[in-house]
Amino acid sequence: MYLTKEVKAEIFKKHGGSEGNTGSTEGQVALFTHRINHLTQHLKNNHKDYNTERSLVKLVGKRRSLLDYLKKKDIAKYRSLIKELNIRK
Repeated sequence: MYLTKEVKAEIFKKHGGSEGNTGSTEGQVALFTHRINHLTQHLKNNHKDYNTERSLVKLVGKRRSLLDYLKKKDIAKYRSLIKELNIRK
């Protein structure tokens, strides 16, 4: 499986501040980015998997709304997160 407990804990430790801080906006965006990258690789091999494509589009929308919230709340954190995760806007 691509998203084990250890990988998830590492993502939240790096971006959310601690492993237990799973509700932080930065941690959620990092987790969504990890999942989006995995689904993108999956769709390169399975281009007719329309259910995964729909899930990917929904996930990108969720990440975008969280990024908009973070941009409104703290522009410096937004810019550093965008740069660190290589997300284009």
